[in-house]
Amino acid sequence: MTLVSAHNEWDPLQEVILGTALGIRTPRLDVSLQAIEYPTQVSTNDCQCGPFGDRIVDETQEDLQQFEATLCDLGVVIRRPDLIDHSVFLSTQDWTTDGYSSYCPRDALLVVGDMIIEAPMPLRSRFLETFAYRTILNEYHRAGAKWLSAPKPRLLDSAYHLQGDATQRLSNDEPTFDAANVLRLGKDILYLVSNSGNELGAIWLQRILGDSYTVHPCRGLYASTHIDSTVAPLRPGLVLLNPERVNPSNLPAVFRHWDVLWCPAMHDIGFTGRHARSSKWIGMNLLMVNPALAIVDKNQIQLIKALEQLGIDVIPLQLRHARTLGGGFHCVTLDVRRSGELARY
Repeated sequence: MTLVSAHNEWDPLQEVILGTALGIRTPRLDVSLQAIEYPTQVSTNDCQCGPFGDRIVDETQEDLQQFEATLCDLGVVIRRPDLIDHSVFLSTQDWTTDGYSSYCPRDALLVVGDMIIEAPMPLRSRFLETFAYRTILNEYHRAGAKWLSAPKPRLLDSAYHLQGDATQRLSNDEPTFDAANVLRLGKDILYLVSNSGNELGAIWLQRILGDSYTVHPCRGLYASTHIDSTVAPLRPGLVLLNPERVNPSNLPAVFRHWDVLWCPAMHDIGFTGRHARSSKWIGMNLLMVNPALAIVDKNQIQLIKALEQLGIDVIPLQLRHARTLGGGFHCVTLDVRRSGELARY
């Protein structure tokens, strides 16, 4: 039996990769970081490059350890990345940069069925990020999983638009996207077209997945990075939506017959430094353990109450620096195995 098998965001969870805050840093400012992370022009002096402070890292490691212990108590197998030095410079023939982190495996790797895909990420600093997971990927491959790496993009300066519309920062020179631009609904795959995923990325993903799946490009939904603080499928027929970004005119068609929980106002946990990597909506970045159990930021009392009213039990936990580091409970995990079958909902 393959160790990799996940068809949606809610089937009973059996195995996850959990990220680490060790070594997390902000890379040097280049055209890719400018285009994707900063909505307006910034100078090198305004960009806090380098490692984060010890307090932020230590407290995040404490929170991740509590998260890991909770999942273990629920019978979930936990895998952790190898520690790599993200401060080392990496180069192609076209550019040189330094690294990012191993905090959010959801950004770099995509599981669809028994396939695990290394995403063609648009940030130069994340070009080799999946090397932190190579020990795990090799084990999954030996156990029968299909392991695929998308074509490495060249990420030339022409891949980015810094002038004009801040909602269209990626060109269509080549397929590029973060795995966190994708959500799985069985045979239907949502793909956010945004500053972290271009149109060619959706086309490439559809061709790789084949006729068994339908990739639905979501346009005009959210211009910045990733989909999982905008849309959160909870169980078949029920979805949590961000009311500031989603409305009847841009609602993905697959949800038109689903029940919708409009996310309550978020409690803003704040951030450290000049620039937050996530908005206050990181508070709706939850992890479904099964259709009746969610792990949710303990500060989001109104969201917890709303979920409980719909029959979903909640385990409240914390990631104190989710906005600072750019990742909530869904971001810092990659659900590798969930029990369940491929279906259309």
